[in-house]
Amino acid sequence: MNDEKSSTSGPSIETILTHGGRTPEEQFGFVNTPVYRGSTVLFKTLDDLEAQQQRYLYGRAGNPTTESVETIVTQLEGAYRTRLLPSGLAAITVALMSCLQSGDDLLISDSAYEPGRVFANKFLARMGISVRYYDPRIGAGLADLMLPNTRAVLAESPGSLTFEVQDIPALAAAAHAGGARLIVDNSWASPLFLQPIALGADLVVHAGTKMFVGHSDAFAGTISATEEAWADVEANRAALGFFTSGDDAFLVARGLRTLAIRIKEHNERSVAMASWLEQQPLVRRVLHPALPSHPDHHLFKRDFKGSGSLFGVVLEPAPRESIAAFLDHLRVFTMGYSWGGYESLCLPVKLSKNRTAKPWTEEGNLFRLHIGFEGMDDLKSDLADALERYARAR
Repeated sequence: MNDEKSSTSGPSIETILTHGGRTPEEQFGFVNTPVYRGSTVLFKTLDDLEAQQQRYLYGRAGNPTTESVETIVTQLEGAYRTRLLPSGLAAITVALMSCLQSGDDLLISDSAYEPGRVFANKFLARMGISVRYYDPRIGAGLADLMLPNTRAVLAESPGSLTFEVQDIPALAAAAHAGGARLIVDNSWASPLFLQPIALGADLVVHAGTKMFVGHSDAFAGTISATEEAWADVEANRAALGFFTSGDDAFLVARGLRTLAIRIKEHNERSVAMASWLEQQPLVRRVLHPALPSHPDHHLFKRDFKGSGSLFGVVLEPAPRESIAAFLDHLRVFTMGYSWGGYESLCLPVKLSKNRTAKPWTEEGNLFRLHIGFEGMDDLKSDLADALERYARAR
C-alpha cells in the first residue's frame, strides 16, 4: 500500500489513521482521546436542556471516545457518517433493520457471515420479511431476482468461508434499479483495500473485532452510510439501544492507529502462504482471491488494492481422523473462531448449513487460515507437518 496524497485528494490513509479522530487540544494535550465512561450528561440551564443542542446529550448516544473511532472510519470509507456498535453482528442487524419493514423482501449472498444468516432467517422472518439467498457470483444477474418489494441486498466480498469476490458495481446497479439498498460487509479487506461506497454501495459494515481491533481483545462493529441512507441507520440504532463502551472504543482506536502497517503485512504473508500451499501435496485448491488461479481474480484486480489475512484451503478427501490429525498437533497455528489478531489460526469448515442458493460441491476438506505475525518458516513447517499427519491418517 502506497502512502499517496495529492493536493485535491486530502491526507493519505496512513495520516488519517495516525491523526484522525484525535483532538489533543480538547484533552489537555494528551495525544490519545481518553476513555469516557458515563451515562449522565449535565445541562447548566433549562434553556440548554430544552434546546438539546449540546454536543453530547446522553451517554448511550456517544462520547468523545466512540466519536474518535467513527470519525476515522467515516474518512476511510468515504461515507457520510459512521456509528460504532458492540459487534459485527450488531452492525449487520442495524443495517438490515434500517432498510426493511414487515412485508419487504431481502436478498443475501449465499457466502455471507453465518450469524447474519441466522438473524435474517429467525428474526426477520418472524417480522414478516421474506429472506432469499443468491449465488455470490451472480453479478448483474441479480436483476432477475429482484421483486417489487425487495428493499435490501446484503453482500460480503469476499465471503469469509468460501472467498467468492462479488461484482459490487453490478450488484449496486441491480439493487438501485429495483428500489433496494446495497449493504456490503467489508471486514476482510478493510477500507484500506476496498471502498464499497465508491463502487455504489449504500451501507458498509465491519466486524471491527477483526482487523480494526487487531489484538483479539475486544468486540466491535461499525456501520457507515451515504447521506441518503444515514437517517434510517441512526434512527434504528437509537431505537435498538446499541452502544459501545468507552473502554472498547479506546481499544478500537488503538488498533486503527496501526491498521495500515498490520494489513500490509497480513496481505504479503497471506499471499505468500497461499502460493506455497498451492504447491503442496494433498492440496486440491487454495481459495485466495489474490492468486491468479482464483476464478474471481479479475474482479479482485479491478476493485481491490490488496488482500486480507484470511483464505481457505481444500485438502484431498479424507476421514475425520485425518482432520483431527491435522489439527490436534499444530504447534504454531491455533484453533479458534474470529481472526484479525497477531496469532495465526486454522479452523475446519463445514458448509452444509451455510449454502442454500449455490450448494457447496467441492470434494475434500475445507480449512480456513488466518496468517498472523509468527515467523513464516515456522508457520510453513507447522503446516507441512500437519499435511504429513493428514496423509498418514487417510
